[in-house]
Amino acid sequence: MNQAVAPFLMFEGAAEEAVTFYMATIPNSRLVEIRRYGPEGPGKEGTVILGRAIIGGMEVLFSDSFVRHQFTFTPSISLFVTCETDEEIERVLGALGEGGQTLMPLGEYGFSRRFGWVNDRFGVSWQVNLP
Repeated sequence: MNQAVAPFLMFEGAAEEAVTFYMATIPNSRLVEIRRYGPEGPGKEGTVILGRAIIGGMEVLFSDSFVRHQFTFTPSISLFVTCETDEEIERVLGALGEGGQTLMPLGEYGFSRRFGWVNDRFGVSWQVNLP
């Protein structure tokens, strides 16, 4: 097995919904594999033990934690998406920001032609850029 580093997204019951949304929103995305809890647990039956997806060409691991934590995602760690057109950045940022929180609205900030930063409705932080 080759050693690799990949982002790991931990949810509490919304892993498959979130990753399905990301795959539909970000080009060059697909599901690689998904393993689910069965009736024996310890997680709720049907939730994700471990999944792997390619999102925007990058492998991402994801899971549903059956343990409740006092934390969720933090914007100090984010996924960075580079777009190719104005239409693409508007679509991607609009979809990711729907139901979430805008940290930096789409604009020109000096370091990029167009840039926006949001926490999506699942709590994951996304920086979306058009160089």
